[in-house]
Amino acid sequence: MRFSVPGPRSLAGQLFAMQAVLIAVVVAGYALFTYVSDRSQAEEAAKRQARAVARSVADSPSVQAAARTPDPTAELQPYALKVMQDTEVDFITIMNPRGIRWTHPDPRQIGQPFQGHTEKALKGQTFTETYTGTLGPSVRAVTPIQDGKEIVGLVSAGIRVEEITQRVQDQLTALLGVAAGALALGAVGTYVINARLRRHTHGMNAAQLSRMHDYHQAALHAVREGLLMLDGQYRVALINDGGRELLGVAGDVVGRSVAELGLPAPLTGALLASEPRVDEVHLTASRVLVINTSPVSGGERRGTVVTLRDVTELQSLMGELDSERGFTQALRSQAHEAANRLHTVVSLIELGRAEEAVEFATAELELAQALTDQVVAAVSEPVLAALLLGKTAQANERGVELMVSEDSSLDDGLLPESLPSRDLVTILGNLIDNAVDAAQGSVRARVTVAAYTQDTEDPEALDDAPELVLRVSDTGPGVDPEHAEAVFQRGFSTKPAGPGGRGLGLALVRQAVQRHEGTLSVSEADGGGAQFEVRLPLRESGAVAGGVTSRTSVSRGAGGYA
Repeated sequence: MRFSVPGPRSLAGQLFAMQAVLIAVVVAGYALFTYVSDRSQAEEAAKRQARAVARSVADSPSVQAAARTPDPTAELQPYALKVMQDTEVDFITIMNPRGIRWTHPDPRQIGQPFQGHTEKALKGQTFTETYTGTLGPSVRAVTPIQDGKEIVGLVSAGIRVEEITQRVQDQLTALLGVAAGALALGAVGTYVINARLRRHTHGMNAAQLSRMHDYHQAALHAVREGLLMLDGQYRVALINDGGRELLGVAGDVVGRSVAELGLPAPLTGALLASEPRVDEVHLTASRVLVINTSPVSGGERRGTVVTLRDVTELQSLMGELDSERGFTQALRSQAHEAANRLHTVVSLIELGRAEEAVEFATAELELAQALTDQVVAAVSEPVLAALLLGKTAQANERGVELMVSEDSSLDDGLLPESLPSRDLVTILGNLIDNAVDAAQGSVRARVTVAAYTQDTEDPEALDDAPELVLRVSDTGPGVDPEHAEAVFQRGFSTKPAGPGGRGLGLALVRQAVQRHEGTLSVSEADGGGAQFEVRLPLRESGAVAGGVTSRTSVSRGAGGYA
């Protein structure tokens, strides 16, 4: 035969059992205390009643007179029985000073010696005692009958212990009824409360809840993605290690409002939104985050669950991929042009015009070399030089002339390690891409790039470190003054949205500039269009993210920037 071992009770069941036992113990203890107390009080009440009855009988003039007659029993026996009936005592015994009974509830005991103590009564005292007599154990009072100073008899009145016990039992029965009602009411209340608790704990016991809490904590710390839980008032209820790192918050933030965390305004607005957000891209000081929000509701809004994914590296790789794709398209176009030129040279040779073929080929080589020499002479830093050459080819494909200004001068090895090449590519590449988009289609479409170093122009600078100046201007329609600040916000764009979305390029530029405590400004270019200028301090150590300054001036019309 197989016996099934019952599983551990749920937490609600354990609490119900514990509360039921506790109520039962309290009620039983109170009943026992009341029983003992009531019995003691009943005995005291019986003693007082017996004393009062005995004194009343002893003080009665008829009793005192009958005590001096030759046959006291004839007058006192009916009197004693009547008083017993009226006062609800079990016996009244009247006796002579020697203890011989004159009265007794059992007539056969009349004339027999009194069973009990009379010494104190013979000395004129009234006392009480518990004694076992002919009627069994009783609580009795004994008092003298005095005629003047002479003791002419004794009176004993008593109540049987059995009667006292019966009185206590009647009270105890009523008490147990009340206790049972209290226990039942407490059990019902406990059951209702624990039924609600069972719903909230899903019937799990304490061990299961403890294990779930351990798994919960382990999962929170193990997940690299950020997890943020907000309550109904948009206060932080929970945040894991990944969330702290991605949002850049430190210290105890639980219980604080999202608006107090110092996050960028667009990100704060997304977290405070009541509607869910799906795969929204937001920027912090140093990261590109994808957030998803989902409200938690159960009849009323209870909070919001927010997940955060770091796509900074992915965004950088996508930018590099876009650049590589652009380079590939440029190389394909150049290969096509080179094939055309090669066919032209071959055709001239076949026609017997060798000198014209040499002149044509030499001119093409000189033009390509002149472009490379111009870029390398102005910017010998290899990463920026390669970026400019690639962007030049891309711009030419789109009918835009990209020029490096004559005042550009950036030697190789000048940039410190605190200014990584990736950030320079992000800044300059996005500025050039936006400038080419703006200039495309304009008359004599042109983009001019300047890159050089100079001493800082900020009189409040803490050191004399030089600045890297990157300036990109175009011949496009310019930036509307109303959009001079908004153009740097993520999601803002005056161009139609493409497959990959718009409004992230200049926001990434601003983020990179902010990381290096630089300044970013937009103004009107000399020849019309817009001019973006970036100034980055060239310090030997890494910069801490600080504020970014946007300086704007009046521009012509509304441009197409993202």
